[in-house]
Amino acid sequence: MAKIRRAIISVSDKTGIVDFAKALSSMGVEIISTGGTFKVLKEAGVPVTEVSDVTGFPEMLDGRVKTLHPKIHAGILARRDIREHMDSIEKMGIAPIDMVVINLYPFKQTVLKDGVTFDEIVENIDIGGPSMIRAAAKNYKDVAVVTEPSQYDAIVSALKENGELPLEMHERLMAEAFVTTANYDAMIASQTSKRFIEGFPESFPIPSEKVEDLRYGENPNQKAAFYKDPFTPGVTVARAEHLQHGKQLSYNNILDLDKALDICMDFERPTATVMKHTNPCGLASADTIEEAFITAYNVDPLSAFGCVICLNRPCSVEIAKEISQHFVEAVICPDYEPGAVEIMEVKKNIRLLRTNSPIGPDYRVREMKVKKVQGGMLVQTDEDVLIDPKNLKVVTERAPTEEEVHSLLFAWKLAKHVTSNAVVYVRGERAVGIGAGQMSRVDSAKIASMKANEPTQGCVMASDAFFPFRDGVDEAAAAGVTAIIQPGGSIRDQEVIDAANEHGMAMVFTGCRVFRHG
Repeated sequence: MAKIRRAIISVSDKTGIVDFAKALSSMGVEIISTGGTFKVLKEAGVPVTEVSDVTGFPEMLDGRVKTLHPKIHAGILARRDIREHMDSIEKMGIAPIDMVVINLYPFKQTVLKDGVTFDEIVENIDIGGPSMIRAAAKNYKDVAVVTEPSQYDAIVSALKENGELPLEMHERLMAEAFVTTANYDAMIASQTSKRFIEGFPESFPIPSEKVEDLRYGENPNQKAAFYKDPFTPGVTVARAEHLQHGKQLSYNNILDLDKALDICMDFERPTATVMKHTNPCGLASADTIEEAFITAYNVDPLSAFGCVICLNRPCSVEIAKEISQHFVEAVICPDYEPGAVEIMEVKKNIRLLRTNSPIGPDYRVREMKVKKVQGGMLVQTDEDVLIDPKNLKVVTERAPTEEEVHSLLFAWKLAKHVTSNAVVYVRGERAVGIGAGQMSRVDSAKIASMKANEPTQGCVMASDAFFPFRDGVDEAAAAGVTAIIQPGGSIRDQEVIDAANEHGMAMVFTGCRVFRHG
């Protein structure tokens, strides 16, 4: 690798830049800089040349044009192993640039500012920075491209030890640089497409920031990491505070926490969700969060072993005492009452997360749902299915009672979060039996009965999609179900309605499906 003789430095995030520049200068590196960075380095006593003195052209257009010049880009892009390149820049009086130290305008930080205007956002789209990063990364064998303050120490150490950077470091810096510009462009594209493109753009940009590396993926032989969208507001697992206790979150923990939180976001009354393998095994609303939790946990205490819990109210000492009696993987809630965390900390592995924000319908933010498949990805809208009781279509001879309608709507909210085929039995505002993820709907109905920890007589049923045959209704009747809510739309709807009438059941159609494929 060539020695680093000349570097250009232009950074928005000036963390550590003075010490880095001083270290480079002490090793004989000539430093060129721009605007605010030049001022900071000069005031710190670092020998530095302003970029306009190199280009012979002043910065213009409020700084929009400063490094977009052949004397900068030719110096970066010239390949040292091609004689014609070196002769060309020498003929034009251009000296090679061996290191580019750039971090970009704070686009993300600008977008996230309260009250920001779109004009302000546009002004924080960096042009010269990405151009120099790409140029340096393209010519990575001859030019070191530095895009993060976290890279400074390793670079200084390598230069002090070897007088140059090894090829492996150049390669890693190049790869990291392209990741930086790709994500920067994705952030810009995501913000502009949301504003000005209806539907789905021709390419779907996904900006991301690593939250952490995970211990492993779904299984110990798989590696995994957790990323977040920097622009997703509201209450999410990615934005939640992980209290300093217990093991690191696992891949499966995060999936379950996300699903549990998603369910609780649908409810205004005190509600607890008990989640296992991305399906709820318990859900209840009540007058107090303590009652809701106890009820939810006891829906299926066998399945709750090793569960994840979400509460839409602060975790009380009383709940903490209950949780500490069981094997619980993780808890997420708005906050913890004084003393609650200390009680649960007796379980050395439990993970405790705090959203620091209320959990409920008013705090949900809808965003596109993305699922990776081999060689591609699926993207869909996140549509909420709001059901007005007045719009329920009664299709049976008997209409549901007011009490049954209340329970049916609760059951519908639960069913839309259960992996299909989904059938749930509900009494009042609590789950009684949950049948999830079966290939046939009648099997889901049987499992919901089997999993019930109390008699199902008098329960209502919700089905996330229509009944293809009457057998599911017959199974519900055998369990003592009195009313059913389902989308309708089967070619055998009349057969299903007739079955309900035979059993004296009430049945309502919603007209919409809430099928969750997994």
